[in-house]
Amino acid sequence: MKRCAWAKNPLAVAYHDREWGVPVRDDRRLFEFLILEGAQAGLAWDTILKKRAAYRKAYLGFDPAKVARFDAKKKRALLADAGIVRNRLKIGASVTNARAFLVVQEEYGSFGRYVWGFVGGKPLVARRRSRREVPARTELSDALSKDLKKRGFRFVGSTIVYAFMQATGMVNDHTLDCFRWKELR
Repeated sequence: MKRCAWAKNPLAVAYHDREWGVPVRDDRRLFEFLILEGAQAGLAWDTILKKRAAYRKAYLGFDPAKVARFDAKKKRALLADAGIVRNRLKIGASVTNARAFLVVQEEYGSFGRYVWGFVGGKPLVARRRSRREVPARTELSDALSKDLKKRGFRFVGSTIVYAFMQATGMVNDHTLDCFRWKELR
């Protein structure tokens, strides 16, 4: 079975085959990907996949309302948690983003409605022949990134946002020879 070239180890293969590029509209899962993509900045995605279970525990199932209430004591505890990426800026941004996430939910009825509005409510289907053709960012990720920043989100640069869009199925960036491209088209 042919897969995207980046799916090289068992954890990445499972993620690729079951999750990556599958449209996500559930707010809690969207929040999870937003936090994980921000945590991944500058690191390999495999690192985040290995730490994902610890993130789910540390971030209380990625409930944005609970994360928004994290205080200085909880942030210190997260900095001491070897199961997650212990970066003060990323941890602080996750709490800031939870608070901004709740504001967007209130304004749009759901975070999903907000982000999916950037792609007209349906996945964009790319036609990439190789990994080299997959961009790191696009005009759409630029626009979403800019709007998120305007709303107070942090660690949401265009490259991070494009990875979020790929992960949550807003764009199908599986290569044409990958079995998942056709399944998700």
